Amino acid sequence: MRTTKLGELTVSAQGLGCMGMSEWYGATDWDESIATINRALDLGVTFIDTADIYGAGHNEVLVGRGIAHRRDEVQLATKFGIDRSGGDANRLVRGEAAYVKRSCEASLTRLGVDVIDLYYLHRPPQTAEIEETVGAMAELVAEGKVRYLGLSEVNDELLRRAYAVHPITAVQSEYSLWTRDVESDAIVAMRELGVGFVPYSPLGRGFLTATVDLSTLDASDFRSRNARFKGDAATANQAIVDAVRSVADAKGVAPAQVALAWVYAQADRLGMSMVPIPGTKRIKWLEQNVAALDVKLTADELAVLDPLGSQVVGARY
Repeated sequence: MRTTKLGELTVSAQGLGCMGMSEWYGATDWDESIATINRALDLGVTFIDTADIYGAGHNEVLVGRGIAHRRDEVQLATKFGIDRSGGDANRLVRGEAAYVKRSCEASLTRLGVDVIDLYYLHRPPQTAEIEETVGAMAELVAEGKVRYLGLSEVNDELLRRAYAVHPITAVQSEYSLWTRDVESDAIVAMRELGVGFVPYSPLGRGFLTATVDLSTLDASDFRSRNARFKGDAATANQAIVDAVRSVADAKGVAPAQVALAWVYAQADRLGMSMVPIPGTKRIKWLEQNVAALDVKLTADELAVLDPLGSQVVGARY
């Protein structure tokens, strides 16, 4: 496993997103998830990503148990800020200083660790200016409870304002062949400030793997309600998957590996450090994702793949 740098933090070149182990992607299995986390560590995937919102704390507990006997191998990232206590229909993104402190203490307890390697604000706050939020996060660094700070889904302006308070190590935003919004609203500031980029959902919430049967998604899978996965949009977006599959078939690799290889190829194009965190709860998909690190795309293949982002139908959320 290669490593790369997010600011001063050295991480594995691919991370593991753990959200689906607790919520939003259908049935979950604790033992299978723990086994997947341990297989990731065996393969050198040591950058592990969770959040306090995933399963209302369940995911942090799961991840904490999964890494407990191997904590020194892990670069542990978690996120805070999305308050679901009023129900999902009334979510609030909070950032007031006292909330930041309470959230961190709760995450440390659930994870069973003394320090969080990378602590993200999950979304731009609605209850405070970003300077207050990042100021409180900076105090956590000073107290030794957090090593590095991150933001998620911010634009250029918010990143610059936050960075003026305390250095930001990484920005996590959705990024894939069919989601490239970040290129127009945050990449410039990230590159200028030397902030690393952590793409989540680099496989298009699984759609780009060509393994998702939309007819079988149950009510516990949020994709059954997502605009890109329904009706005419799903039919139109199938053309994107077909194009990815055609490149993969000709190359003798899996569509998921082509989709991930495309993300890796953008690091040089954009001139920045990039560490995708494909999520999975199964060992076989983890192993497939890791193998994508060895897949290199030709100029001709990139010429087929690059235009696909402009063809997507449906909103991200």
